[in-house]
Amino acid sequence: MSAPGRGGDGTEPYRVAVSSDDGGPTAVFEHLWTPYRMAYIRGEGKPTGAHDCPFCVIPTLGDEDGLVVARGTTVFAVLNLYPYNAGHLMLVPYRHVPDYTDLTIEEVAELGAFTQTAMRTIRTVAGAHGFNIGMNQGSVAGAGIADHLHQHAVPRWGGDTNFMPVVGLTRVLPQVLRETRDLLAAAWSDHAGSSAHPTTPTEI
Repeated sequence: MSAPGRGGDGTEPYRVAVSSDDGGPTAVFEHLWTPYRMAYIRGEGKPTGAHDCPFCVIPTLGDEDGLVVARGTTVFAVLNLYPYNAGHLMLVPYRHVPDYTDLTIEEVAELGAFTQTAMRTIRTVAGAHGFNIGMNQGSVAGAGIADHLHQHAVPRWGGDTNFMPVVGLTRVLPQVLRETRDLLAAAWSDHAGSSAHPTTPTEI
């Protein structure tokens, strides 16, 4: 009789490593799971041009209605209406362009400056432990609105990914978006051009 777990001839069975194996991808990467966003990604009513693009419409609204945190010369900062995490900001050029290579030198410079200010502001207001910074270029790369470039600044805290979004498909946000916008907007000007790296939260 062959030993348990062995083949009929007593040899070790062939095993294929899977993602849950020790030392596999789950032991290397940290994941920010947001399965609830798939309904938005697959949803109907996607913008077809500048005339119905949310990022073109938002600057025409008041700051509170548009959830705008700050306005620059070529770029503005706005809260994400579908946030991955509380305080999730997007840095967006006013021009309706899809690709990072389409930006002018001035737009690239201000986008970078706004990203730095966003990080400083969120650190002060919410005590973020880290950030996911980046942009999805093209619908195949996961961009929800691929025709208008936008950069994400997602604050992260230790333990912020738990069973609620993964199993319960529920986001836990400690504040309504307008209150978060008010706090970030009030602190924004204090950190524009600053080199400080505050870590103590003030309000959230």
